[in-house]
Amino acid sequence: MASQPNILLLFTDQQRFDSIGALGNPIIRTPVIDRLCKEGTVFTRCYTPSPVCVPARAAMVTGLPPHCTCCWDNCTNIDPEVPSFMEKLTVRGYQTHGVGKMHFTPTRRRMWGFQSRDISERSDDDYRAFLDKNGFDYVLDVHGTLGEMYTIPQVSLMPAHLHESAWVADCSIDFVKRRDTGNPFFLWSSFFSPHPPFDAPTPWNFLYWAGQMPPPFRPSGCEDLLNYWNEFQNRTKYRGQGFDEMLMRTIKAYYYASISFVDYQIGRILEALGKEIDNTLIIFTSDHGELLGDYGCMGKRCMLDAAARIPLIVRWPGGEMAGLECDAPVSLLDIHPTLLAASGHPDSHVHREGQNLYKILTDENKREIVFSQFQTGKLGLYMAVTRNFKYIYSAADEREWFFDLQIDPQETHNYANNALYADELKSLRQALFDRYNYDGYSEILDRDNWRLFGKQKLASHSDEGLMVQYSARAKETLQQLGPYAPTRLPEESWPGKNNYSGQERS
Repeated sequence: MASQPNILLLFTDQQRFDSIGALGNPIIRTPVIDRLCKEGTVFTRCYTPSPVCVPARAAMVTGLPPHCTCCWDNCTNIDPEVPSFMEKLTVRGYQTHGVGKMHFTPTRRRMWGFQSRDISERSDDDYRAFLDKNGFDYVLDVHGTLGEMYTIPQVSLMPAHLHESAWVADCSIDFVKRRDTGNPFFLWSSFFSPHPPFDAPTPWNFLYWAGQMPPPFRPSGCEDLLNYWNEFQNRTKYRGQGFDEMLMRTIKAYYYASISFVDYQIGRILEALGKEIDNTLIIFTSDHGELLGDYGCMGKRCMLDAAARIPLIVRWPGGEMAGLECDAPVSLLDIHPTLLAASGHPDSHVHREGQNLYKILTDENKREIVFSQFQTGKLGLYMAVTRNFKYIYSAADEREWFFDLQIDPQETHNYANNALYADELKSLRQALFDRYNYDGYSEILDRDNWRLFGKQKLASHSDEGLMVQYSARAKETLQQLGPYAPTRLPEESWPGKNNYSGQERS
């Protein structure tokens, strides 16, 4: 690998692993990402360290898994004392710049090692100011309408050239053009899409039609594969009162359109690199997936592949290892040591679970297992996965799931109570216990077993827990409607707020 190459991290939000044309999706059009697959290495079994935004990003940036940082949900804050790879790259002489959604909590404008940022965090930020300047100050929810409309496909209120995905590309290109060419750069281009609301801009909203979309994957008996959080999300996202297959197919069409629009914007960024692309380490990935109606569910917060498995493509400088596929299980935790190693950092090792992806490719003793975690205590959800098997435990359900990924890659049958898999299940369960004991994270364990906190149930009334969201600007506008103004606005609520306080909207 070239000495201190430039580094470009292309990051989407909520993009599942099977949403790329070159990787087997026959419907979606992603010619630019397809090119990265051809020119780079595809890691076909990449998993998120946590299937929700904030902890996934925190784990990637720090190189530490959620149980080491106590950042295991959007409601938990990122420890300001933990160094990021941006800080370390800055020390190594890199000019570091971030564009788009970073989801740093509790301070969204935090630099965390970046020398400069263009911020888009669904609040009063740089993107909001950009839209106001361009005459779109009347748009209250700039990333799509929230609340009941959160998972309803919608056409963006902004024209394509002012959409957040285009803005991320514009800011990224501007940085590439004005940067200090005397130093290598690290650029993190982080897109809000295809995270809901699914708001593809015109004419991209016409790219796919619901009638083209296959129905969601709902194998017989799939209700038995769901955990507490699946039911919770369906309710909060207004999808808990019956299954509408055509709506789900429409959602998928807009989800695909959002990805294709991001793909186009990535193409613009790569074109702006010009000849420098050959001396640039390019990584494309996402924080977690999206169920899209599979198993009858929406959202993430789930360890099934649709939510926990993500794309990861690495284009190495100089065209090294082009066209390769690697089926070793990897994780976003591996990005931290990979970037530090590329920069020539003398100590790229942060945590024993994170490994340099380059070494995973070239080392005969390839990685065998990765882990994921969402929440903790009575709400904890845990996963251990290898090439062949996946183990899941939900504290809220006090239940295990075990999948044989060789004979059942679509995860349709739970083998947790099948005696033929007793040894494999015990091995993966013990791997989780060992890692937690090693790091002193023992409050979820009871000696050699999971600690039991009692099964969790949703409130009996189906309206309790519905997500209510509106921006500060929307609230202010509503209060100016005179006699039509609502006498009382409902308190904002979103997934998890009724169970624990401080949940970030995501």
